[in-house]
Amino acid sequence: MNPLISAASVIAAGLAVGLASIGPGVGQGTAAGQAVEGIARQPEAEGKIRDNLLSLSDLLDNRKQRILNTIRNSEELREGAIEQLEKARARLRKVEIEADEFRVNGYSEIEREKLNLIDSTYKTLEQLENYKNETINFEQQKASNQVRQRVFQQALQGALGTLNSCLNNELHLRTISANIGILAAMKKITD
Repeated sequence: MNPLISAASVIAAGLAVGLASIGPGVGQGTAAGQAVEGIARQPEAEGKIRDNLLSLSDLLDNRKQRILNTIRNSEELREGAIEQLEKARARLRKVEIEADEFRVNGYSEIEREKLNLIDSTYKTLEQLENYKNETINFEQQKASNQVRQRVFQQALQGALGTLNSCLNNELHLRTISANIGILAAMKKITD
């Protein structure tokens, strides 16, 4: 607790008690003085005046007691309020610490996610590059095979043309059937 507040509250309580006791003291003194004057003027009314004085004294004592009780209650309330304030401060410090931890953990989590995203992107790019290279190789092989087949077909057609011009019909038929057999065998090999 702040020492300045503590000192001020003690001084305020002392002043309140002092000022609260002055009023009843002055009132009792005035009442006693007036009672003595009344008894001096009318000695036969002494019992009645004394009863009234005692009744007034009791009344003033009750008031003084209520004032003191009020001061005590206010002091207890002040202490309770200070205690609640300290608890609230402790909770606030705890929440601030938790918020700082959450902030730090949140930032580190964001950094981890960013790094994971970057790694994932690099891996995806590598996979795409591999797929691209495999596709290019496949297309090159396919194109090479098509070129070979066309060259082979043209060579065969040229050979057939040459044979057609050189051979007679019967030989021509035998050669064609032999070539068909060879082509069929080559086709099986290439497929």
